[in-house]
Amino acid sequence: MSPRAGHAGHPARTLAFVESPVQLLNVLEWAHLHGLHATDPTAPPSPRPEPTVPPGAGAAPAVPAGPAGAAPAVPSDHAGAPVVPPQVRRVVVGGGLPGEDAELTVVVLAPTDPMTRGQLRRMADLARDEGYRVRWEEARGGTTAPFHTIGGLAGPLRRADRIVMGDPFSRYVQLLLTITRARDLVVVDDGTATMEFVAQLARGERLVRWHRKGGRPGPRDLLFAPVSASARRRLTPSGRRRVEVFSSMPVTETPEGVTVTANDFAWTRARFGPPRITRGADMVGTSLVETGVVDGDRYLEAVRDLAKAHGATRYFAHRRENAAKLHRLAAETGLEIVRPDLPLELIARRGPIGRTILSFPSTVVHTLPLALAGTGVRVAVCDIDPGWLTQNASPRAQGFLSGVTDTARDVHRLAAVALA
Repeated sequence: MSPRAGHAGHPARTLAFVESPVQLLNVLEWAHLHGLHATDPTAPPSPRPEPTVPPGAGAAPAVPAGPAGAAPAVPSDHAGAPVVPPQVRRVVVGGGLPGEDAELTVVVLAPTDPMTRGQLRRMADLARDEGYRVRWEEARGGTTAPFHTIGGLAGPLRRADRIVMGDPFSRYVQLLLTITRARDLVVVDDGTATMEFVAQLARGERLVRWHRKGGRPGPRDLLFAPVSASARRRLTPSGRRRVEVFSSMPVTETPEGVTVTANDFAWTRARFGPPRITRGADMVGTSLVETGVVDGDRYLEAVRDLAKAHGATRYFAHRRENAAKLHRLAAETGLEIVRPDLPLELIARRGPIGRTILSFPSTVVHTLPLALAGTGVRVAVCDIDPGWLTQNASPRAQGFLSGVTDTARDVHRLAAVALA
């Protein structure tokens, strides 16, 4: 079925479920590729500043406008280092709010983490500016919240022609899949987890996140097993159901019948940049410590040594990195900690950004080269030394992280930092 074709010639009703800013970004990329619009896409943009900036280090004043046709001035902190300007929204003139018949409705299953919520709100604003309908659900706002959320979504789920999801491992999403009658299911990137999802689907395995420790399922896993099994069946193509994976990640094991569509970040490149590029290096943070994969002390040593070796001055924190860890990083490395208000692909595309971006194995080693194509920015990835892993790390962790680096295109590979 064509992305825009629905019943009796009407546009298809598409319902997208997202739980993170990156998922919402990739829904916008998917919709852009397939030409979904709820308002006139040719209407001229009218930029206006976002009224608030999320709390945390790295918040900056608006970028002052320069002469017509000139690049904007780059604000700097007291030490002269460039900082990240706040989001400038693109508003579709005369767009208004799309109604229930919008081609795409994005349902945000809101998490509780403040940084994730802040980025999601700003991404939701961008989705509205593109003319899509956004429905914010406090899906985790108390004991009864899941019942209210699922009850309220039951009708739209049954009417939807297509379901788009950012996290097929999510128990919330798996539960919602048991309600829908949609013939078309789309999985958009949720980072490196997409690689594992496709591989597990191809091998007919149960859906388990790669960083989960191996072994026997726990009580909650056993209780939820029938729902998870049902979701896996629904995500397997059949004569009654089509499945698409929209990804910028390498897909080496394609399940039979699954359509794989490449995400080249065309929407991001069209809406943002090109960025102002500085002479220095920037570093991208990771939540591998928070997920229990990498030891915190070893990670701090690696960041310090990598920053010193390459002259990095800024550290773009992952939204899940905790404040205590970031405070320690700032104190012991001298790096300026930046808490982005949008996914890093958009932050880097807006600029200013370093000529070299340093990263450990993560999603950005695949996405940043695409978002920054043609800018001359180099992405360099540092391998994770097996000695950095914790005792609780999954047996698959080292191989998976190595695979993330091995399959990355257009990146410079750095050897693991040798720690004392």
